[in-house]
Amino acid sequence: MVINDGPKEACGVFGIFGHQEAAKLTYFGLYALQHRGQESCGIVSADGYRVYEYKSMGLVPDVFTEDHLEGLRGHLAIGHVRYSTCGSSLLINAGPFTVRHGGMTISVGHNGNLINAHLLRRQLEEDGSIFQASIDTEIILHLIAKNMRLGFEEAVIRALKQVKGAYSLVMSTEDTLVAARDPRGFRPLCLGQLNGAWVVASETCALDLVEAKYVRDVEPGEILFINGKGLRSIKPWEGERPKSAFCIFEYIYFARPDSSIFGHNVYRIRKRQGAALAKEFPLDCDIVMPFPDSGNYAALGYTAARGLPLEMGMIRNHYVGRTFIQPSQSMRDFGVRVKLNPVRELLAGQRVVAIEDSVVRGTTAKARIKAIRQAGAREVHLLVSCPPLRYPCYYGIDFSSSGELIAADHDLSYIAQHIGLDSLGYLSLDGLIEATRTEKEWFCLACFNGDYPEAPIEGISKHCLE
Repeated sequence: MVINDGPKEACGVFGIFGHQEAAKLTYFGLYALQHRGQESCGIVSADGYRVYEYKSMGLVPDVFTEDHLEGLRGHLAIGHVRYSTCGSSLLINAGPFTVRHGGMTISVGHNGNLINAHLLRRQLEEDGSIFQASIDTEIILHLIAKNMRLGFEEAVIRALKQVKGAYSLVMSTEDTLVAARDPRGFRPLCLGQLNGAWVVASETCALDLVEAKYVRDVEPGEILFINGKGLRSIKPWEGERPKSAFCIFEYIYFARPDSSIFGHNVYRIRKRQGAALAKEFPLDCDIVMPFPDSGNYAALGYTAARGLPLEMGMIRNHYVGRTFIQPSQSMRDFGVRVKLNPVRELLAGQRVVAIEDSVVRGTTAKARIKAIRQAGAREVHLLVSCPPLRYPCYYGIDFSSSGELIAADHDLSYIAQHIGLDSLGYLSLDGLIEATRTEKEWFCLACFNGDYPEAPIEGISKHCLE
């Protein structure tokens, strides 16, 4: 049952070295990162000699039991929560992905997409490599294996120098934790410490939950090797690293608002996006409301800037999950109403401004606006806290074709009419950048302007490895 047509999650990774409850802390780290992927999850642990692993389809608390965690022994662990942006949603594609080569066990958890994966796989297969899965992560392991004669560290460096695109990685062997971030830094990755143990995670909210202290971000183009000798930082692209291309959608949608990524708190940036909307669209209205939870923080910024009260015109059902009992045909728009229900007494006869973080296909927004009108609203206006999404993303967001984007082929007047609005406003690109309090050159903005930092290669798609 589809209940949301917004941008789909990336993935989340977590790793820890030097703690006797490494697997249990990884479980909690993945729990904090669950918003980044809900299809599958897994943990690989090691004690210096042996490797233990468990992964399955489903959510973190549904997959792991106390017995599973007890069996994941050792002081080293990595974990992964997945949303499939490359390859189908199957157990064989779940992370972390593990191989055994030359007496060493290597596991990888990957956030991001490689844009040259299909070309590398074709070349590797021609050279005799055999693949099990349909994910780009497996290609990294094959490239490492081809260079293992040079030693593990050099093999990792050589492998990462061959891949292009977005990756924030955690890797493990029997005795070493590795963290790596691509040279442009598309996806976030941070480093923390907990009672002498080293921790890496996609977002700082995972550090907070396990009570680890944030140390710094893993830098774009940096590889960390952590083992019994300590932490070793290598920067293979030093002097030749391309300019940064941080994914601005992390600020708009992906990251949890209590996280700090790319050096800034997500909550504050989303609130500033709302203030920028207020400057660009000071609409006359009776009620300002967010579509929870995605529009909450921009709505706070909008109402604070306008001096208006914030109303929760739709109430979210926090217990929505998968259902195998389908509603009858007479229960139209069930998928939307089961998640969000309007407060009729609040909306009836009112001029409503709704705030949302993004509009991808427009189907969910259309159903929500219809529900507001059925509740008796006199006018309905929608403000979106980012510019129109017009171009596909190839770096780890699940809209990899322009056909999935309503703004790719239609102007604002059509979208407003299609959704059923009195008016529609999108935050300008300048307004979005101003809200980040940084420089435009920091970010990948390709989904808005088509300016790809790493040019997509012909033939790339979500299922190109199948």
